[in-house]
Amino acid sequence: MAQHGSGGFIAAVNGRHHRAVLTLFTVVVLAHWAEHLVQAYQIWVLNWPRPQARGVLGVWFPWLVSSEWLHYGYAIVMLAFLFLLRPGFVGRARAWWSVALVIQFWHHIEHLLLLIQAQAHHNLWGKPVPTSILQLIYPRVELHLFYNSVVFIPMIVAVYLHLRPRPAELARMDCSCVARAPRPVLAVSGVS
Repeated sequence: MAQHGSGGFIAAVNGRHHRAVLTLFTVVVLAHWAEHLVQAYQIWVLNWPRPQARGVLGVWFPWLVSSEWLHYGYAIVMLAFLFLLRPGFVGRARAWWSVALVIQFWHHIEHLLLLIQAQAHHNLWGKPVPTSILQLIYPRVELHLFYNSVVFIPMIVAVYLHLRPRPAELARMDCSCVARAPRPVLAVSGVS
């Protein structure tokens, strides 16, 4: 059995606090999803021009949403949580969580490229705005819906498998995510 439950911050996060931290992370991810879905609704249902379709936060704080720091910061938070929570996953769940981590690492690289362009005031490929590599092919809104999907889907599969482990996986888990049945106590009786 893994020894995540004893000593240290990472051990605590992946042991006794794994479910709470995983829940907090899920709330953050769902709030981010809500922003993107509102933005998509603004574009495709309300027919708002793309620069004015900024999601919920962007309506109140347009400068915030147009900041590459916000987007890069979120990409780093995602990457950090995916990395931090990974030791708590075992077996099939860990494989799916690792897929989400690898894809988010690439998504982070794309945001780093955007941030560097914004900070240097020099856009690559002769574009009028900072542009990521895959943004050369796909518009930014659609690309980020895609990125969020391809990170979120393996995350959800991982969490589902994590909360419903096979017996061999359960034996290797040392976190607060699943309720464990009490281990049977062998009664020793002198009566035959």
